[in-house]
Amino acid sequence: MSFDWNDLRYFISVARTGRLTTAAPRMGTDHATVSRRIRALEESLGAALFNRSPRGYTLTDMGERLLRYAEDMETTSAHIQNDIAGERFSLSGVVRVGAPDGFGAFFLAPRIGDLVKRNPELDLQIVAMPRIFSLSKREADVAIGLSQPKRGRLFSRKLTDYSLHVYASRDYLQKHEPILRREDFSSHLLIGYIQEMIYAPELDYILHIGERLRPRLSSTNLIAQMRATQAGNGLCILPDFMAGHDPDLVPVLPAEVELKRSFWLVAHEDSRESARVRTVMRFVADKVDEARGDFMNFHSEHPD
Repeated sequence: MSFDWNDLRYFISVARTGRLTTAAPRMGTDHATVSRRIRALEESLGAALFNRSPRGYTLTDMGERLLRYAEDMETTSAHIQNDIAGERFSLSGVVRVGAPDGFGAFFLAPRIGDLVKRNPELDLQIVAMPRIFSLSKREADVAIGLSQPKRGRLFSRKLTDYSLHVYASRDYLQKHEPILRREDFSSHLLIGYIQEMIYAPELDYILHIGERLRPRLSSTNLIAQMRATQAGNGLCILPDFMAGHDPDLVPVLPAEVELKRSFWLVAHEDSRESARVRTVMRFVADKVDEARGDFMNFHSEHPD
């Protein structure tokens, strides 16, 4: 009994999400239909593809094997759409941009509306989350990373370096002991990432400002850290392109404590030739170039 190739689309969606109820909206249908298509695929192949449990769907060994073939077919399908159907010349469809929460929500979100207005058939999705995005699994079409990818069929280019400083609110500094040297950090409450949940080594930077320091107020979300700092709860290492625009946030020992990190623009080789992906990448790069001064050494505008 031959299987329906279209069922592989449902299989890939469930494999990536782990739940019928999450896969269904992505497929534009309901969970009952997704379940039926998965069962039909299993019956036609004579193999159990998923382990079912209250926690969701996980791949069996046969499912893992099928996923490799299915993703190859997905890639081939993308090539067909680009090369034969003329999609590479079209500025219509969906482009999903995966980005760190600070860059995605604070920098990109206020600017990307211009691109949508200029291209009425283009749909833009910003996934602003503290995580690494898998472009081979189509979690994003374009990703902003903190380092250059070392593996995979990926195109990458550096967007910009950016600087970070220790910040505190003016109110906090007025109510607490002065900070005159690095050693004084140890007597203040620090705000930062949850250590065991740091998703990239580039974010593990609190030891760069002093030994034996650890945050007593922590979050996986950079914007939450910034909001806690604005509320006067302590000191936090923040990117200058975010904190430098807030007149109530003051860099602490800016000449003595400065960190530098980088943003990279990444796309899969199979999709970066499409017009819509290429246009989004160029738009992001142009906007970063326009704001270059915000990303580096913003602290010089703040008098001590």
